[in-house]
Order: sequence, then structure tokens, then C-alpha cells
Amino acid sequence: MKKTILLLSGIMVMSCTPQQKKLTYPKAEKVDTVDVYFGTEVADPYRWLENDTSAATAAWVEAENKVTNEYLAQIPFRKQLLERLTNLANYEKIGAPFKKHGKYYFYKNDGLQNQSVLYVQDSLEGEPRVFLDPNKLSDDGTVALTGLSFSHDGKYAAYTISRKYTCWIPLPASCSTTTSNGQSLQEQPGRETVSTIAPMMPR
Repeated sequence: MKKTILLLSGIMVMSCTPQQKKLTYPKAEKVDTVDVYFGTEVADPYRWLENDTSAATAAWVEAENKVTNEYLAQIPFRKQLLERLTNLANYEKIGAPFKKHGKYYFYKNDGLQNQSVLYVQDSLEGEPRVFLDPNKLSDDGTVALTGLSFSHDGKYAAYTISRKYTCWIPLPASCSTTTSNGQSLQEQPGRETVSTIAPMMPR
């Protein structure tokens, strides 16, 4: 019975899949990059793709996305699938609270927020207030909070961010200061803010 159900499920999925045609993927050029580790040569022909800010990499990614999006656009139930997944994800999510220097912190997502918001309250019965909202760090919600640390005296909090879901975190080139209610005070000149020191609420 179990095998029959699996077989029928497979047939249904295949019947809903658009007629496949041969996909033509963009060509990824190979370069003569070779590293030597302890006397052993290791070729790395796609090293150029590691430069995620180069025009060549951007063009290759754009071409790859074009192939992918054209294929996905053929799926007849794509809209229904998106609606179903959106409905399933649309519920309040609250993380486990943690205590730092006499205050309680927790992450909360109202449902469909791109990033969870960090809240703080003075006691377990206190009124939560926004400590840091990563959604306000970009217009498209692609800036994620990747790390949070507090000074030993509890006067400052530092955090790191990631832009547009990248794992690459450049060295700090600027620093901004925010109050504990999330209001930005000033950003120093620089290429990109990747670490921030924020003063805590007065004791």
C-alpha cells in the first residue's frame, strides 16, 4: 500500500511538472589559477566567481537567474504554492528570552517580517520595547543581524550584520550609534557598516 501511494504521488508530481526542454546554462569561464599546498598543485579555475562584486560575476549570476526564472515561470501551480507557503509562515514567532545585565531580551517576528526584531524589557512583567529592528537597516529587508554582544559593564551593545544574505563580512569601515529604542543618531563616513556599538538604557 505504501509503495502504491508513493508511486501515485510521483505520477501526480510528474503530471504537474511543465514540459521539460533542454536547458542552456550560461558558460562559466575557466581561468588558469593554481595554488600550491605543501608541494601539491591545486587548480581553482572558477576563482574569479569568488569576487562577488565584479562585473563578470554579476553578469554570470544574472544569466543564471534568467534560466532559473524562465523555468520556474512555467510551473502552473506556482502562485498557489506561494500563497500556501505564505499562509503557513504567517504566524507570530517568539524566541527564547535571555538575560543580560538585569534586562531581558528576546526576538519576535509578527509573521511575515523579513527579519526578527530584538526586544528588551526591564523585568519579566515589564513592557517590551524595540531594542534593534534589522528591518529598518535596508529598504528591502535583506540586512540580517548576525551577532550580538554586550560590554562587561552593560553600558554598550555591539552587533554585526550581513547584507543581502551574503556570508562575506568585510572589515568595518564605518560605525553607527543607535539608542536602545532603535533610533539612529549618526553614521560615520565609510564604505559599509558591519559593526555597531549602541549605548544601553540608563540604569
